[in-house]
Formats: sequence, structure tokens, C-alpha cells
Amino acid sequence: MFCMRSHFVPNLTIGAPVIQSLRKHTKAYLDCHLMVTNPSDYVEAFGKAGASGFTFHIEVSRDNWEELIKSIKAKGMRPGVSLRPGTPVEDVFPLVEAENPVELVLIMTVEPGFGGQKFMPEMMDKVRTLRKKYPSLDIEVDGGLGPSTIDAAASAGANCIVAGSSIFGAAEPGEVMSALRKSVEVSQNKS
Repeated sequence: MFCMRSHFVPNLTIGAPVIQSLRKHTKAYLDCHLMVTNPSDYVEAFGKAGASGFTFHIEVSRDNWEELIKSIKAKGMRPGVSLRPGTPVEDVFPLVEAENPVELVLIMTVEPGFGGQKFMPEMMDKVRTLRKKYPSLDIEVDGGLGPSTIDAAASAGANCIVAGSSIFGAAEPGEVMSALRKSVEVSQNKS
């Protein structure tokens, strides 16, 4: 998961040049979450750089999401849409149900823009709503995820997890990643 932040949030993290550099060394899925005001301005560059997924925010794309999804797919990337904590989950239903739909919904469990924030467990209601309505949809959760919060996200129905501080701040990052993965796998096997 790579985030690009600009305009929508105050800091720029990783852009297309980093994706291009990484793509030369890996076939891994490079999931890019763009917290930008005009995501359509970045589709060409991220597609050319080798991004696998391109997730944009519904809050800045209410008027052009259909065209945005088409352009993301045309550049060979998988489209996703993200919601801030204050945005109702129902706002993404049209994007999931469209003739040319998004393929992933990212639920933010913190306000976008800064790492290390506290997980908002009330956001798991959005995950449960999406999982019930769209059983095969990829639902990603980002913000405050770690060993103490992963079970809440996984049991709510999240099958894609973004973790930053809990992994990069850990003495044994591999152990944390394994624990997060195991929680999601266990929850998926129960459903």
C-alpha cells in the first residue's frame, strides 16, 4: 500500500517515481491510495509507473467518478474508492453497483493524512454493511490497525488491511504482519 497525499491532506508521501522504481524490482501488487483533490490528474502517471491499484476518495470525486473509473481501468489498474470517517457508507453504493464498478472499497478508520492515529472501532459498522451487501467485494481498512485492533476489522469483514505504524514501529515487523494476516484468514474461513 502506497499513499500519495497532496491538497486533500497536507503532506506528500510517495509519488509515481517511487512506484516506477519499485516496479523494476518486484511483481508485487502495488496498491496506491491517492488522497488528492484531483485524482484524475494522476491516473496517467501512476499507470505508466506500474501501479496495480488506484484508490481515490469519494469526497473529491462525486462529479466525475464514472470517467475516473474508466480511465483507471484503461491504464491497467484496479479502481478503488475510499471514504473518510465522516462520509456515509451509502455514498459508495453507486460506485460498487455501476456498470463499470470500483473493485475495492477502503474504509478509513482515522482521519486521513497522519500516521499513528487511534483506530475508530465505530467505523466497523461500515465494513459490516458493505460485507453484508456485497459478499465478494474487497474491503480494505486503513488506520490504527495492529495486533490489538485487527480482530475487530477482520471479524467485521475486512479482507485487505493497511498497517503502517504497527509494523514499522515493531521490534519484529514480520511477526506483526503474520499476526495480522492470520486474523484475516481465520475470519474469512469462518464466513
